[in-house]
This record gives sequence, C-alpha cells and structure tokens, in this order.
Amino acid sequence: MRRVRRFIAGVLALGLVQVAQGKETAFRVCADPANPPLSARDDSGFENRIAHLFADDLGLKVEYTWFPQRLGFLRNTLKAKDPDTGRYKCDVVMGVPAGYELASTTKPYYRSTYVLVVAKGKGFDDIHQAEQLFDLSAERKARLKIAMFDRTPGVTWLLRHQLLRQGRTYQSMTGDPAVNTAMRLDNEFSDGKINMAVVWGPIGAYLAWKHPGDYELIPLKSEKGIRFDYAIAMAVRRGDKERRQMLQDLIDRKRADIAAVLRDYHVPLVDKEGNPI
Repeated sequence: MRRVRRFIAGVLALGLVQVAQGKETAFRVCADPANPPLSARDDSGFENRIAHLFADDLGLKVEYTWFPQRLGFLRNTLKAKDPDTGRYKCDVVMGVPAGYELASTTKPYYRSTYVLVVAKGKGFDDIHQAEQLFDLSAERKARLKIAMFDRTPGVTWLLRHQLLRQGRTYQSMTGDPAVNTAMRLDNEFSDGKINMAVVWGPIGAYLAWKHPGDYELIPLKSEKGIRFDYAIAMAVRRGDKERRQMLQDLIDRKRADIAAVLRDYHVPLVDKEGNPI
C-alpha cells in the first residue's frame, strides 16, 4: 500500500512540476457555451466556477473549446486535434456520468437526482413531496401540467403513478443549440404552459438560481426499475493518467469549495442511497 501511495504521489508531483515548468500554459476545458447553469460562454455556470477554482490553484488561466454538449461533443472537443498545431483542442470535461465509457473519469465529485420542480403561486404550494400528487382530487389533477422529457425516467415515473395524462412531452435535446433544456423550461413556465416539471436536478436548479423563491425543487427517490440519482465525475482522454490524477487531487483538496459552489447554484445533492444532503 505504501508503494502504491508513493507511486501516486510521484506521478502527481511530476504533473505539478510540468505545470511549474510551463509545459501547461492553461487549464483547457471542453464545454458547452449555452448550457446553464452548468456552463456558459460568459463564465456564469457552476462548472465554469469550478474550472477557475482549479486553474487558480495551478496558477493557470482557463481556456475553453466550445461545442454544444450533444451528439459528437467528445469527438469534436476532447478527442479532436487542432489541424495547425496537431495538439488536442482541450483536455478536461467538467461533468460526465461517473464511469463514462467514452473517456477516463475521476471519482465522482457530486451526486444529484431528478427533481419535481413546482412553480409557486400556481395552486400547488402545498406540494412538498412527490407522493402528494398521487392523492390529489380529480379536479386538482386535471390542472396539473407536468413537463416530461423523452428518454428520461420521468416518463416512466408518471406512467407508473397514473399521471401520464397530466404530462407535457418535450425532447431532451432542443433543436436550437443556443437554447438548452433549462432555458426552455424557464420560457414554458413563464408562458403558463406548465406548472411542474420532472427534470435532472442540476438543470432544474437553473430555475431556483435564476428566480429565487419562485420554485420548489423536490428530490425524487429511485424506485424499483426507475433510477433517478447519478454520480458525476470529470473526464480526460483515455490513457491520460497523469492529468486524471491531478484532477482527482484537486477534487479531493477542493471538495469543500466545490460543495459551496454547488450550494450557491441550488444543485440538489444526494448521498449514495439517494437521500438529500
């Protein structure tokens, strides 16, 4: 065990020496320019803030390669080379599912869950647990307009609990790469087209962050056959062990700072059993 620890410490030390010697000129991040509250071109997302937290620790500046985080994201960012320099365009993806098979990931740095977003002042301010929806009167159920997204567990959950008629179906990927799911939800709530939504927690957090006091986020607990909570890690290219170890060290040392950033953005955090933290 001591040999393993010494080896890891040696690898990390080598990486830090390379940074100090100027072989690393920037903390180079692959990111979506329009994916609030995670990332944005104006550096307003929580992944942006964490990237700057790490870069400051390393004495580097942050540089971005921007590309919409959808089909082809890794191929056009982390795995793509600049035709002029032959160098990879960027080195780090700030948020992927832990164990993501298309890259090499760190240990998880947060775990979140899908949430039921409830707009306040729309007749459902008494809803503080998702299970309360099951016992609503027929008249109140008829007034429910719940956004659900294709290929997500929210659809299965509404179907299982006989609320599918109250669902409003949306595509997980918008047709416009400049408008992400959170931004579209914001517009749909504002227009009165929906009064609730079942959505991935960090996306729902955008509403609570942008409109303090106007929404309640109710964490959803996984059920048999329906998984809601997932662990999120950072990613580098396969084989880039040195950089992955440096990221892991930064995550471990900055864990309290990372948690503070996530709280600032109202990201719903859960433990390994899916219980709210």
